[in-house]
Amino acid sequence: MTNPSTSSVLPLKVAVCIAPGSEEMEVINTVDILIRAGMQVTIASVAEDGALAVKGSRGITLTADCPLVEIADEPFDCVVLPGGLPGAEYLRDSTLTVEFVKQHKYDGKLVAAICAAPAVVLEHHQLYPDALMTAHPAFVDRIPEHRRREGRRVMFDVNNNLLTSQAPGTSQEFALEIITLLLGKATTAKVAEPMVMWPSMSYDVVGKS
Repeated sequence: MTNPSTSSVLPLKVAVCIAPGSEEMEVINTVDILIRAGMQVTIASVAEDGALAVKGSRGITLTADCPLVEIADEPFDCVVLPGGLPGAEYLRDSTLTVEFVKQHKYDGKLVAAICAAPAVVLEHHQLYPDALMTAHPAFVDRIPEHRRREGRRVMFDVNNNLLTSQAPGTSQEFALEIITLLLGKATTAKVAEPMVMWPSMSYDVVGKS
């Protein structure tokens, strides 16, 4: 796996699903920052041919730890869906990915989607039919008006345990909010400080606490 922990306490496990055309910044920034928080991150490929190395949306090669099928029955504390095209469309069309998300939603685990993924994957399959979400400005209108929050960079729907974010430029905030939700603000601050950035802590939380 990408980040085996040496701690005596079992690390939180995060699965990041990638496909041909996934947005590189959203994958790399998220994985890097979560590793800095001590999480065990598994990058899982949903490429149809089982390839671990896939070209991202800008032609940069992303390398997975394993095909998603190898870990599909394992429990994770968080599932991350990056955007990018055609990456988000690959995730949308992958029955295994959709079922993987459904299972973790059913188990009450955090699901985090960024850029095109909230609209192209989650909304397309009505995986969170009541959730308030944000998404990339080019895709946010696919979410019904009463549920979309197009002006929000990062937001968390408490009732659905769903985190969504807008675009590559929000990927650092997105990753830091995953840390906040799973490990708390103190850990987020420890991760952010040596990166010489201040965690936003200003995402919208909707629903009951």
